[in-house]
Amino acid sequence: MSFVDRSEAGEKLADSLEEYRGVEDGVVISLPRGGVVLGRIVADRLGLPLDIVVPRKIGAPSNPEYAIGAITEMGDIVWNEAERSVHDPKSLEEIVEKEKVEANRRMNAYRKGLPERVMRDRIVIIVDDGIATGFTMMAAIKTVRAAGPKRIVVAVPVASSDSVKTIENLVDELIVLETPTMFWAVGAHYSDFGEVNDDEVVELLEREKGQKREKREK
Repeated sequence: MSFVDRSEAGEKLADSLEEYRGVEDGVVISLPRGGVVLGRIVADRLGLPLDIVVPRKIGAPSNPEYAIGAITEMGDIVWNEAERSVHDPKSLEEIVEKEKVEANRRMNAYRKGLPERVMRDRIVIIVDDGIATGFTMMAAIKTVRAAGPKRIVVAVPVASSDSVKTIENLVDELIVLETPTMFWAVGAHYSDFGEVNDDEVVELLEREKGQKREKREK
């Protein structure tokens, strides 16, 4: 299986989450930026609110695209300790500080005007466009877990088999539509994996503000 784009993947993911349609204590939580495209579709199909968590990947100093860890919203770091040990600590510290700044920027930009995020005692469905090394998702799970949810479900269209083994032990339910034998990158399993920009994320979350206003008026 492969996906035309994030929209098609979101529709297929929503199909796999049908049992959560309309649950009163459910919320969809997406990882920006690409995951918000799928999260919007899943939330709309299931009739659930949408929000975000903002973990940040820590890339290797020599290859920023290769994750050797990730940072949670609380500032905790999930490391690949073997990879961490071979890199200069000062270089890693600089990368961590840079990612903290970017995470804060994204949170302020994307959630501006949204009400307080509520995950305590709720069924939290974490959605992203895929999982490669798993570190960013692990950081997201750690952030959500700290909020005291009733149940954590992770749902993605595609993931590496190694990350599946790790993630499934950290959550109550893991839904993955495709686990390729040969996994190189998440984007390799999409025909169109174009970059999602800040404005698109803000627009997708702006719809959430309108839906919340409608609920208050009813």
